[in-house]
Amino acid sequence: MEKQLNKKRVAVLATDGFEQSELKKPVKALKKEGFIVDIISLKKGKIRGWKYTKWGNKFKVDVTINQAFSSNYDMLVLPGGVINTDTLRTNELAVRFVAEFFEQEKPVAAICHAGSILIETGLLKGKQMTSYISIKTDLINAGVDWKDEEVVMDNKLITSRSPKDLPAFCQRIIEEVKKEIPVSLVE
Repeated sequence: MEKQLNKKRVAVLATDGFEQSELKKPVKALKKEGFIVDIISLKKGKIRGWKYTKWGNKFKVDVTINQAFSSNYDMLVLPGGVINTDTLRTNELAVRFVAEFFEQEKPVAAICHAGSILIETGLLKGKQMTSYISIKTDLINAGVDWKDEEVVMDNKLITSRSPKDLPAFCQRIIEEVKKEIPVSLVE
């Protein structure tokens, strides 16, 4: 996969049981701005969202985790959802993929329960974050300075609490990706 000079590429890592709005709205916002977005998952085909209290829509997987390279992407977005995050945090390839974004100092955006995937990287000590309230203690135990705010930014780590924070979360993601574009390509 060759990276185009004038197009930023964003990876969205999810599997069955992601909170549907937390994948759909960021993907839509990024595509509207002209960014290339790949949905990366553990399996080929389609993955299914979770919408409030029942299964939601299916979304096409663009790249499987065993074929995904963090070096091909400029940012990582992690939607929440309990089923999604519990599955991803126990997958060695998924955790390694996430850790590589931190190691390469690329932006990482996580909302709701997605912070639990970040915990597995072992790279959160001293970071400021927010999340869904149910994983607050887990993040604190991982060394995070937890805040109850709609968006918390710590260097290139963007976190939000829940679907109600999506407008601010999406805006911050767009701003961060645009910061990474060389000025000569913007003009």
